[in-house]
Amino acid sequence: QALTLSLLMYPVLRSFALQLHSVITGSYVPGTHSIAFVNCLNEQIAKDIARAIMDKKLAAYVNILPKSSALYFWKGELEESTEILLLVKTRTSKIGELSNYVRSIHPFEIPEIISLPIDQGNPLYLKWIEESVPGD
Repeated sequence: QALTLSLLMYPVLRSFALQLHSVITGSYVPGTHSIAFVNCLNEQIAKDIARAIMDKKLAAYVNILPKSSALYFWKGELEESTEILLLVKTRTSKIGELSNYVRSIHPFEIPEIISLPIDQGNPLYLKWIEESVPGD
């Protein structure tokens, strides 16, 4: 039982230890921030969603990338379209809330909302993200 509890507590203890180390040393804890990718049908929808995300303070920064070609299977058929991609920089702890909010306002039946943790980066930029997006 003690071993099971130890294994279950490991992620929590590791996270706490990394945060404590970060506070003491001023170093970045990998994965504290993330980039979310959100696909949009056109530029107007992309701008509307980006502004809504920013108005809710769910991100520090949103890039709106120009049209790209996309190939994908939808309901068993190969589809081809153009899309606009949002790159959303935020706290990792906000990804769930961001995803729920985007799904509630996005016109796609199943919008692409995926995220990747930020492992490293400019410490001043990462600090700025943290300061720009309210914590939990």
